Amino acid sequence: MGASHSSMASTTDIAVEVRKIVSEILETDPGTINPDAQLVEDLGMDSMMALEILAAIEKHFKVKVPEESLVKMTTLNQIIQVAQQYVKS
Repeated sequence: MGASHSSMASTTDIAVEVRKIVSEILETDPGTINPDAQLVEDLGMDSMMALEILAAIEKHFKVKVPEESLVKMTTLNQIIQVAQQYVKS
């Protein structure tokens, strides 16, 4: 790995970590998640999983993401965008 934790996470790092978090919670292989797939319709995510993903992102990146962001988090790409918004700010 070799990435230093003192520097801010790059957008690529965030995308990779968010994909890992989502795949763990959805119990699916990270490589099989289409970034634009609808998580609820296509991958069976429910509201509890969405909250788990939000909490895991907050814990992993040590950020606070408002729960209102959940409505935007419908695809992997959108979750990554939300995470990047708060991790960078």
